[in-house]
Amino acid sequence: MITITLEHPVQEDLALLHARHHAAMHADTPPESIHMLPPDALAAPGITFFVMREEGRAVGMGAFKRIDPGHAEIKSMHVLMELRGRGLARMMLAHLITEAQAAGYSRLSLETGAQPSFEAARALYLTAGFVECGPFEGYGPDPNSVFMTLAV
Repeated sequence: MITITLEHPVQEDLALLHARHHAAMHADTPPESIHMLPPDALAAPGITFFVMREEGRAVGMGAFKRIDPGHAEIKSMHVLMELRGRGLARMMLAHLITEAQAAGYSRLSLETGAQPSFEAARALYLTAGFVECGPFEGYGPDPNSVFMTLAV
């Protein structure tokens, strides 16, 4: 059984998820183009963090960060590599969209990589209705980044 719940991002049983996310972001992205937040930063005010669990085991995570009263940014979306292909990322993305709507946001944006290793993520976001856009708050043009947005 899969559950997705609002949780604190700094927990011992989330260490593997955070480590895998960190490794994936650093695999083929120059350091100046990595925009992930460390676990303690995901606990900051204005960030809503969710954990996906299967039979109690943390298998995925995702968050959104308030930009302004109507706009939030998806952050730290990750599903363990060995569990991909089961629709878990799609499930987490749908949950983030629903929760952002419930929180009153009318727009969700995100930054993801432009490299081939991010192709599946970009396809997932496109399938969910996201469209490419320009850089938004806190970002500038970057050949290693793709910016996307969705009216929710």
